[in-house]
Amino acid sequence: MSKITTVGIVGAGTMGNGIAQACAVNGLNVVMVDISDAAVQKGLATVAASLDRLIKKEKITQADKDAALARIKGSTQYDDLKVAQLVIEAATENLELKIKILRQLDGLLAPETLIATNTSSISITQLAAVTGRSDRFIGMHFFNPVPMMALVEIIRGLQTSDATHDSVHALALQLGKTPITVRNAPGFVVNRILVPMINEAFFVLAEGLASAEDIDAGMKLGCNHPIGPLALADMIGLDVCLAVMNVYFAEFNDSKYRPCPLLKEMVAAGYLGRKTGRGVYRY
Repeated sequence: MSKITTVGIVGAGTMGNGIAQACAVNGLNVVMVDISDAAVQKGLATVAASLDRLIKKEKITQADKDAALARIKGSTQYDDLKVAQLVIEAATENLELKIKILRQLDGLLAPETLIATNTSSISITQLAAVTGRSDRFIGMHFFNPVPMMALVEIIRGLQTSDATHDSVHALALQLGKTPITVRNAPGFVVNRILVPMINEAFFVLAEGLASAEDIDAGMKLGCNHPIGPLALADMIGLDVCLAVMNVYFAEFNDSKYRPCPLLKEMVAAGYLGRKTGRGVYRY
């Protein structure tokens, strides 16, 4: 397996440009591709602004910023990804879209090139199967905001080879991240534990055991969480939390994953959290 010196990224949005920044700051060359030049330029501008904040905090110098930006090439052409040893697909969380992109990449890239997907919920085994390189396919689930969050879940599909896993694990360490290795299953590790906890907080709220404020204070002070589960649900979006619980319920066929009726009702009412100005709390 050749050393990874150039990383291709499909998608210049929040996750894509965050991954690009993490790679470029740590000395890797990056090719970041999106469908329109406007999307590419917006992604590059986001990276530049993020690096400016790090200069203000005296974490990096102006020279570091210039060097990092010089390592990122923005493009609308998939052909430009051919120079990469690893291409990370960071498009929207949509199965059909991801399959379309992965088939396109598979037909274009050299046979030895690794492909990773930055998904938080879609089966790695299922995505690997649509490519002709399922042993060289893996999940890299970065957390938002990518430049600040240390964790990367490295998810092995049923087909992923040890060599692929070891290359991507080494890359995550090079990016200054802390990787954890996970087998493919709905929600992987973090969201599998996190979202049912949020769902349980809604059951506790619905049963009137305590007020929303007291539930959140209990988890912050009793479990050392930086934010309570109900406030976190408002941040994530109640509709997103419900969608994830519905996936677990369907995939595991286990009643312990049934979504709380109060959560379903609040979503039906349009109380989706911060983005609508009202969720468990008002904003």
